[in-house]
Amino acid sequence: MGTQPLAPLDLAFWNMESAGHPMHLAALGVFTADAPGAARHAAELLATRAAAVPGLRMRIRDVTVPVGGAARVPAADFDPLEHVRLAEPVTDFHAAAATAMGHPLDRAKPPWEVLVLPAEGDDTSFAVLFKFHHALADGLRALTLGAAIMDPGGLPGRPPPVPASASPPGRRAPERAGPRPLSGRLLGTVADLTRALDIGAAVARATWDVRSTPALTSRPTGTRRTAGVVLDLDDVHRVRKSAGGTVNDVLIALVAGALRRWLEGRGESSEGVAPRALIPVSRRRPRTAHPQGNRLSGYLVRLPVGEPDPLARLRSVRAAMDRNKDAGPHRGAGAIALLADHVPALGHRVSGPVVAQAARLLFDILVTSVPLPSLGLRLGGCPLTEVYPLAPLAHGQSLAVAVSTYRGRVHFGLVADAVAVPDLDALARALTTELAALAAATDG
Repeated sequence: MGTQPLAPLDLAFWNMESAGHPMHLAALGVFTADAPGAARHAAELLATRAAAVPGLRMRIRDVTVPVGGAARVPAADFDPLEHVRLAEPVTDFHAAAATAMGHPLDRAKPPWEVLVLPAEGDDTSFAVLFKFHHALADGLRALTLGAAIMDPGGLPGRPPPVPASASPPGRRAPERAGPRPLSGRLLGTVADLTRALDIGAAVARATWDVRSTPALTSRPTGTRRTAGVVLDLDDVHRVRKSAGGTVNDVLIALVAGALRRWLEGRGESSEGVAPRALIPVSRRRPRTAHPQGNRLSGYLVRLPVGEPDPLARLRSVRAAMDRNKDAGPHRGAGAIALLADHVPALGHRVSGPVVAQAARLLFDILVTSVPLPSLGLRLGGCPLTEVYPLAPLAHGQSLAVAVSTYRGRVHFGLVADAVAVPDLDALARALTTELAALAAATDG
């Protein structure tokens, strides 16, 4: 693979990072082991397979043109053993993942790493933490890279094929479109400016009448805590069929209800609380100018934490999501990521740290969905039984929520500032309680 200039949003993620707020996304996978030493064998397989995946050999370096820009380039000294590490046995997979989530990736090397976690005193399971910098991959790209070092087709022991970087045999590479006429470029510029002004105005409106809670905002400490919870997807579908909306509507409503229960368990008031949740939306399309880059927009939704009735919370979330979908992912405050396309590379370099500090002004909590294949995944023949997506934690925010469905179950991955949220497990339990409450309300 040759040099790949960073797309504007990738460059923004690269420049927003700080030591206390790493910009990597991750997934914690738990595997059933079939023999003693399975974790060590898994680490050896991962290192061997990583060497054959071109996308994992790419580091990010500054470029001269455009000024302030950066690009992915092949790392001549790439050594997979510097990225795949076998840890000492641990008693708590999430505690080990939390420590690793707080450590930034080495920016001088390809920005990814894998930590294999054997279970102390237990040869029947092990975990693997996959970390990818957001400038290297979004959720879909990270999934592709991660799948390339798993057992192909669910079959144990076989190395994956090396992904082709050229067009398939017998097919011509798509031709580049010629330059647009001047009139077309002018119209495009006006449309882009109009969209940017629309998004900017929506962002300004979203900062009015903010009804969040101090529990979701904090002074950054650089510490991390993670937790996970698994729910039955059939239960979610039953709620959806009875109450209407989408599975995603139900999952977001579960977060709102869990936050309410969590606040009440802390002895804090939830009255009138409606934190702004950023819901990322993928805009990935084939044959884009930056096929490897992040293509994201988002919806901004007020979570009805202050609403006491579970069904009313779900209806509120559904209505808010419907309004966002009607407007589309190119409008509204949640589309703030689209403005990255209108900032020159040097602007990202200079303003990145400032933008990172302003995240709390834009939204209060991230709630993101990460796609996973429905087929069972294996590593060295060991089946993947649980997988918790983990999102980066924005500056000044206490909590980020990621969710994936895998093999008939819903996996919530929670990342929090460890000092601000010492009771993250209570929030995880509240998600289970909230689903039971919604199911009971819809059954009734």
